[in-house]
Amino acid sequence: MRNAVVIPIFTLLVLSGILGLYLWQIGTGQKSLNYLPSALIDKPAPKFILPPINNDGEGFSTEMLYGKISLVNIWASWCIPCRAEHPFLMELARNGFTIYGINYKDEPKNADRFLQVLGNPYLAVGADSSGLTSIDWGVYGYPETFIIDRRGYIRYRHVGPISATDLSNKILPILR
Repeated sequence: MRNAVVIPIFTLLVLSGILGLYLWQIGTGQKSLNYLPSALIDKPAPKFILPPINNDGEGFSTEMLYGKISLVNIWASWCIPCRAEHPFLMELARNGFTIYGINYKDEPKNADRFLQVLGNPYLAVGADSSGLTSIDWGVYGYPETFIIDRRGYIRYRHVGPISATDLSNKILPILR
């Protein structure tokens, strides 16, 4: 009977200690809630071929990533954080950076409207209507942005919307 009380209390204390340590590390800057390790860093981008979102153009494929430093942004018109980061993608595009888009499980007319209203920073956009390509990239939240080097290797992964701070402190230093 005594073990029935001691074991759950001990387990709760251990789990509370682990959570407390993790929260302390976040508070002291040793860890970040936005940092999520990726098994794809320093590995080639996944192989894929996606059709265009609106049956116009060529879509987007892995082959387009070779020969230049580029960003791959995974987004959707229904994604509120995608809308929040969009001005920063437009700024990057205006400054000559190459950005490709993977449109995740979206209605083509909604994706088109999103780009018509907010502007299109993408050199090409592929429609990931099944979501399988996004899974290959290891994406589980939207938006996510990857920096790809000239050889097609993933060098950086940004989870969540890009902010002004992210742009100046993380993304631009890597792109330069």
